[in-house]
Amino acid sequence: MNQRDAGIGAAAHSTDELAQGRVRLQSQDRWIPEGMGETCRRAAAEGVVLLKNDDALLPVGGSATIAVFGRVQRDYFTVGYGSGGDVRPPYLWNLLDALRASDAVEVDAELAARYEAWCDEHPVEADPEWGTWPRSHPEMPLTADDVAAVARRTPLALVVVGRSAGEAREQALEPGSYHLTDDERDLLHHVSTTFEHTIVVVDTGNVIDLAWTREYDLDAVLLAWQGGMESGRAVVDVLTGVVPAGGKLTATIADAYEHYPSAGHFGGEDFNEYVEDVYVGYRYFETFAPEHVLYPFGYGLGYTTFDVRSAGVTHEGGIVVVPVDVVNTGAREGTEVAQVYVRAPHGLLGRPARHLAAFAKTRVLAPGESQRLELRFDLDDVAAYDDAGVTGHRSAYVLEAGRYEVLLGTDVRSATVCGGVDVPALRVVRRLSEVAAVQPQHTFERLVARTGDDGGTVAGYDEVPASTVSRRDRVLADLPVPLERTGDRGVTLDDVAGGHANLDTFLAQLDDDELEALSRGDYVMDSALGAPGNAGALGGTVASLRGKGVRALTTTDGPAGIRLATYTSLLPSGTALASTWNPALVERLNTLLAQEMAVKGSHVLLAPGMNIQRDPLCGRNFEYFSEDPLLTGIMGAATVRGIQHDGLAACPKHFAANNQETNREHNDSRVSERALREIYLRGFEICVTTAAPRTIMTSYNKINGTWGHYHHDLVTTVLRGEWGFDGAVMTDWWLREAVDPDFPQLRNDAYRVRAQVDVNMPGAWGREVQTGDGSLLESLGTPDGITLGELQRTARNVLRLVLSVRAQERG
Repeated sequence: MNQRDAGIGAAAHSTDELAQGRVRLQSQDRWIPEGMGETCRRAAAEGVVLLKNDDALLPVGGSATIAVFGRVQRDYFTVGYGSGGDVRPPYLWNLLDALRASDAVEVDAELAARYEAWCDEHPVEADPEWGTWPRSHPEMPLTADDVAAVARRTPLALVVVGRSAGEAREQALEPGSYHLTDDERDLLHHVSTTFEHTIVVVDTGNVIDLAWTREYDLDAVLLAWQGGMESGRAVVDVLTGVVPAGGKLTATIADAYEHYPSAGHFGGEDFNEYVEDVYVGYRYFETFAPEHVLYPFGYGLGYTTFDVRSAGVTHEGGIVVVPVDVVNTGAREGTEVAQVYVRAPHGLLGRPARHLAAFAKTRVLAPGESQRLELRFDLDDVAAYDDAGVTGHRSAYVLEAGRYEVLLGTDVRSATVCGGVDVPALRVVRRLSEVAAVQPQHTFERLVARTGDDGGTVAGYDEVPASTVSRRDRVLADLPVPLERTGDRGVTLDDVAGGHANLDTFLAQLDDDELEALSRGDYVMDSALGAPGNAGALGGTVASLRGKGVRALTTTDGPAGIRLATYTSLLPSGTALASTWNPALVERLNTLLAQEMAVKGSHVLLAPGMNIQRDPLCGRNFEYFSEDPLLTGIMGAATVRGIQHDGLAACPKHFAANNQETNREHNDSRVSERALREIYLRGFEICVTTAAPRTIMTSYNKINGTWGHYHHDLVTTVLRGEWGFDGAVMTDWWLREAVDPDFPQLRNDAYRVRAQVDVNMPGAWGREVQTGDGSLLESLGTPDGITLGELQRTARNVLRLVLSVRAQERG
């Protein structure tokens, strides 16, 4: 969403107001649930990824004195920019203050004082204009002699490198963003060549260039994803071993940006062709370019060693079971993540060299302790989608004949074969229908994997299959039968909630204006119908509906917290949470967040962010979980279960293929149906079918020529028809005007409702004129116009949402 005029500013990155980050709950609006701070801290710590630890330098202890370099030690990036991070935390812990508070280390006081004085003289802009936030902060100049003087006081140095990006603020292929600045390079050079030991902490929300971690003489490198209000203490917990290092990468880190398969096809103003197709992230690198991987997907070191072995693979009733024994063979406690991958036969479709099928994380194991994990997956879930008909089964998921090898490891590169399943003949897993295919005028060539003459895998290109389906016929076949109107019979929504009337009886009473009101928000952000600072209200947006018992529901931005005018907890970023590989912890954290929602006045949290990290430059990658759809779906489902466990609503977003911020409101994601289904929709599918979110948010972008908020194929055919979703679908904030190409009588809201996108948020057409455009009721009853049945269908979806949260009275 764009910057909201909701009465709150960007989350601060300094700690002055709150006395160096320590918790001071001075009033009720600084209240957070019991255990929230500790759980945020644990989650942020478990998400820290240890990339390098030569000679077991970490963890540090014994009151070691550390010389801390880099201004981000104080001006720490705790979250990315925009609606996904713009909350008012009750406190913030930066790294310098957290180190000072630790009993395990001492901070070189003279150097720290110099940084603090310089930061005071060169402050970070408190409230920059929307979309112009700094990607990094200028460094304090230091000469080689300055660094050498500090090295005479202690042999141990820690350098902090910080980056941020966000909504409407991509990363850039330039120094200070994706690349290091000259000042940062000079600092790393001077420190690493002068000190006996050098540790680097990379504070970021997005993957950046890390080739330099191999260029300098660095003993240890921690990739500390933005950790929210407990960022500093979480990093110190890992540095000192209070929490054992155990985070794992959720995206591949390549040796150079140009080696990512999306490079050259990202950032287009009008469109991007997804030429890499299903070969996103590690699926590409492990298949075609393993030599260009710096740190592989799933990678992360720990402070101990583990023996991870399979006790044998079994297959019964379609379920593949991989029992895994994990033994701590080292001298320290720690955790490990067992990861199971599948290598499918190439067949006619071509398959990635491996893809994630299951994972499980151990508890904290003491030296010598073991744990049996049982990883399982449905063989049908590793089927491939045939969008071209090359197997003879177009628009179907198929398992081609051959051996499906099962690989076990602690990252994608280390995984080795531990068993397999033989499929004797091609089997159709699911017959579906063509949806959202590339338009004939926009076809392009996509990457495919073929078997070479030597039996190895070689890259080839085939033209993407074009759309063949008549959307008009599909829509007309799905028009609902209207309810016969009864007029007001005195039935309220409370009667429905109490079991004294059914929903259709209530719905049949509503007039056109009430049905229209249910299809939009309250026009404005910071609606008077909700808690101050809200993103908008929906449901009972007019007095007549409220008189019938339809309450207004308050929506608030997420996923890093609850964006309201009051103080609310700032959670670790989505990438940090996913890097824990611990869905139970993510669910527990969001259960606490739901308690905070209940107290502070949020019914619907606009979270989790579930788009795929297709390209490392995407500004909002920090909100998202991974380049992998399975990990994305599992973490998204954990988030939804946590938020919804006590009657509130989560709203996964942005549906779908929202993979860049550049011209996001007009850019067209041109992607094959196969890649759409296997990669960009798969995480949403897992979340919807396993956690049942009550709402879904569409994306700004087009998907093969149609904006997400008008996409009947995605919303009605796939989301509702194939996945069984029965909740409410809302738009992202403000829409693009358009006329339905198949039904010219429909435009804007009418076009949207026909697609079964239920709620226009915040409801207005245009930020200046806070009103609707009239298109919905204008088309009612006209030839090919919106039907009463469609209006009632949308109202029914919204009323189900209201009913699902109405038992929870909010402050």
